[in-house]
Amino acid sequence: MKTLLITGGGGFIGSNLVAHILKSKPDTRVINLDAMTYAGDAANLASVQNHPNYKFVKGDIRNRSLVDELFKSHDIRGVMHLAAESHVDNSISNPSVFIETNVNGTFNLVDAAYKHWMIKPFQFREGYEHCKFLHVSTDEVYGTLGATGLFTEETPYAPNSPYSASKASSDHIIRSYHHTYGMNTVITNCSNNYGPNQHDEKLIPTVIRKALTGENIPIYGDGSNVRDWLYVLDHCKGIELAYENGRAGECYNIGGRNERNNNYIAHTICELLDKHKPKTAGSYKDQIHYVEDRAGHDFRYAIDATKIESELKWKAQENFETGILKTIEWYTKKYSS
Repeated sequence: MKTLLITGGGGFIGSNLVAHILKSKPDTRVINLDAMTYAGDAANLASVQNHPNYKFVKGDIRNRSLVDELFKSHDIRGVMHLAAESHVDNSISNPSVFIETNVNGTFNLVDAAYKHWMIKPFQFREGYEHCKFLHVSTDEVYGTLGATGLFTEETPYAPNSPYSASKASSDHIIRSYHHTYGMNTVITNCSNNYGPNQHDEKLIPTVIRKALTGENIPIYGDGSNVRDWLYVLDHCKGIELAYENGRAGECYNIGGRNERNNNYIAHTICELLDKHKPKTAGSYKDQIHYVEDRAGHDFRYAIDATKIESELKWKAQENFETGILKTIEWYTKKYSS
């Protein structure tokens, strides 16, 4: 049985990916390495904690000796690397931890993989020829778009926040290990995810939570910022395909083709809550409150997913209207319990 290391598996995307891989790959053992900082939640892993092919390791990717020991003791044959500091606001107030985790932590992982899988540049150890390192990144590395256009895999990097700069740096580290050492690496850059297990601080959980508690629903600036929204399970399926069939050294953009601005997000959620969980008086829309915009707030992100759709036959199954219904149902149960 091959052993796969998933980092950051206690977080939003990671926990959904762990559950998906355990279901889709019964012949794979999953080691989940997560420091369980603010973004990790043990409740996210309740459904898999007793799975016979699953092992959780609480630890930090910045701890090189721990990372080396995991590769050695579990004979790791593949990596899906998701562990990262990811909240833009936090990167503005405390950028150093983003550099330490996203840059130095990523280096620890890929360098440990190289030393475990390979004898020297472009020469794998016998039996390790098919080991692969998949690095999950973000569309924010590309910077911002105007009213038109899409990010492609050829878009020049132009990160505008400490968070996106740290992710861009980690992407370049992974790229260098392919070109310098011949490692089998793949990078995926995704658009904004939503769905079950997302941290309460993110936009969609915040809108739902604040609506249900009767508080002001905070929207940055005038609410015109646009993102391409991707349902988390669709993203997990894209990661799996890129890991299985992605070409070594390539990048694949994963996007939902669901561009929506923040006003649309907030109004749609409020309208659905008005229908499915109505207030005694008025509309949830009455709680929408505009707040001072985030420093350096990128206007628009949108991904061209043609490459992964054509090469790997991936396609998002959920559009925003179907995905948000599932998401609201999940969070309504969470916040009502």
